[in-house]
Amino acid sequence: MRRLIIILASTSMLGACASFGDASILPSMLAVPASTIAEIAPRTWRSVYESNENVRSVSWVASFGDVAMENLVAEALANNHNLAAGAARVEQAMALARISYAARLPVVSLGANGSRALVPNATDSNTYSGNISASWEADIWGRVRDRAKAGAQDAAASQADYDALRLSIAGQTAIAWIDLIAAAQQEALAADDVATREGSFGIVERRYRRGLSTALDIRLARSALAGSRAGLSLQKQQHANAARRLEILLGRYPGQEVKAAAALPVLSPLGVLGTPSDLLTRRPDIRSAEQRLSAAGFRVSDARKALLPSLSLSGSATTGGTNFGDLFDFDRAIGQLLASVAQPLFRGGAIKADIARNEAAHREQLENYAAAVLVAWRETEDALSGEVYLAESEAALQISAYEANEAQILAEREYGRGVGTIFELLDAQRRRISAEEQLITASSARASNRVSLFLALGGDTQQQAVQTAELQNEGR
Repeated sequence: MRRLIIILASTSMLGACASFGDASILPSMLAVPASTIAEIAPRTWRSVYESNENVRSVSWVASFGDVAMENLVAEALANNHNLAAGAARVEQAMALARISYAARLPVVSLGANGSRALVPNATDSNTYSGNISASWEADIWGRVRDRAKAGAQDAAASQADYDALRLSIAGQTAIAWIDLIAAAQQEALAADDVATREGSFGIVERRYRRGLSTALDIRLARSALAGSRAGLSLQKQQHANAARRLEILLGRYPGQEVKAAAALPVLSPLGVLGTPSDLLTRRPDIRSAEQRLSAAGFRVSDARKALLPSLSLSGSATTGGTNFGDLFDFDRAIGQLLASVAQPLFRGGAIKADIARNEAAHREQLENYAAAVLVAWRETEDALSGEVYLAESEAALQISAYEANEAQILAEREYGRGVGTIFELLDAQRRRISAEEQLITASSARASNRVSLFLALGGDTQQQAVQTAELQNEGR
């Protein structure tokens, strides 16, 4: 009996040594050759942009110089429910990885039972029995190891997905804050338009009473005023909707309680942004695609090794008797040790079909990886070109808004002197409002594009703004 217990213990130890002998089973980033992708990557970005090598490296959120934005992003990362769900998905993936890893270890179980036989006109009898058993599949070809590594890579990919989600939530919050400021400015502009139209209508009405204007002037001025009031109501609704969208990201009740800042964030000069090849390791979504590709490769290896023979070891010991103490009497023990070797011969082509399926899945992940890289490059090039073109558009609209404002002043002055017509006055007012609306839109689009650029680059250029080490937010 003692020899049997030693054999069972040795079986467990052998399994543990074989499993722990390879530390790479734990989740890690396994390098996947991406030479084909790297070959088409240019050394520098094709879009022309201005950068300053002397720009101090700070968090991308801090680069906007907006403390309110920083606080809102921090709140969203702490309270966003989608992000909390993402953390739970990571925990699930890690648990699945541990399940895959557990297959490399022996399975040991211990059992005991007792029974009592009731015999009429005779003495009742008791029976006690206990058993211990262990089984282990020797991972001769590394098949179980490959399965465990695939699970570890899936868990690493899930962590990278979580990192991407954190970055996305931070970016969405920053853009929602910019949209809220722009919506508040549009509402203020619409209110100014109403005030301007009311002033003009008063002038037209006084001129009409003095016989200097016609009924047409009155009706046109009244129509313009009503249209401006309708526009103000629409801008109020959009302002409220923008506040509620931001509050949802913050995990708050959408009660329109967040108040916008008076001005949009001021954009600071860009620092060195790296090269297209840097995105292969910087962006979490690309890391996720790379790790899923690695996991698919391990599953191909696992499927191919199913054609090889397998070795299983098992042992058991049983003891018992009519007294409870017999459970601990090793002299009564009966034990056995079994070893089995199995070689697949015929399974109707199921093994080869499984190999083909996993190879196709590996090719799919390879194409997904290539697609993710190309999308990342496109998003970055789009944002870089937007840095130039949106700045040009904003500068042109600043001139347009200034000239439209001056034109409105002249039109009001000339109409008051009886030189201009009501059509010129209303047109000048419409042009001024339109130019300022476009300027607000362009300024907010430029600020949002800067956020999109940082997201496309995978966070900060020198250090990642959104930390990815923890599975749960601080304070949860």
